[in-house]
Amino acid sequence: MARISRLETHLSAQRTGLIMFDSLNGYLHPRDPAKVKFLEERQILPNMQRLLLGARKVGMTAFYPSGHHAPDGSDTVARLTDTDMDLGSTAAPDAVIRPRFYGDSTDAEVAPELAPAPGDVFIPKHRWNSFFQTDLDLQCRVRGIETIIICGGSTDVGIASTVFAARDLDYGIVVASDACFSARGNNNQFFMERVFPRMSRVMNVDDIVGLMCE
Repeated sequence: MARISRLETHLSAQRTGLIMFDSLNGYLHPRDPAKVKFLEERQILPNMQRLLLGARKVGMTAFYPSGHHAPDGSDTVARLTDTDMDLGSTAAPDAVIRPRFYGDSTDAEVAPELAPAPGDVFIPKHRWNSFFQTDLDLQCRVRGIETIIICGGSTDVGIASTVFAARDLDYGIVVASDACFSARGNNNQFFMERVFPRMSRVMNVDDIVGLMCE
């Protein structure tokens, strides 16, 4: 039988954790002007900041699962795929999918606007799924956290794999629809409308913050 806390409407700081997925400089402060414009038009960083501020006000713990790949590529596996990460051709020799950023770079640091506070938890990860061979599940469970709120990007990559994993680990899930992003076609919309509603609540930042409580 489901625990009642997973069926509660409000998001108690005692039983809910905020997942700041890959909130890194490289993704939120990109060098590509087109990506800068994309993020600014959608107000992704301000929305993430507002969500984090709401969590801070009620004493909710934030978790930062962040790509932390070895610079020498020793923790990366090359594989054949039909497309590269941007759905382009993989015909070129250098089209093998590799991590965007590595653990010793400023790109792999948490964006200063979203910096962890005392009591928050940084989770180094080596794969898309934030729970895979990390201690995120342990860190949540020892705190009595049964529901997660998730934001960040990309929606169709790390957010999706983490949400699927959280569902199979029996967490309640809230996806922040206007604080997640993917620049690949309509992938973000597809997941928000056709995939995530079957395993979570999909809500905007203002509605999520309105449900946060101590």
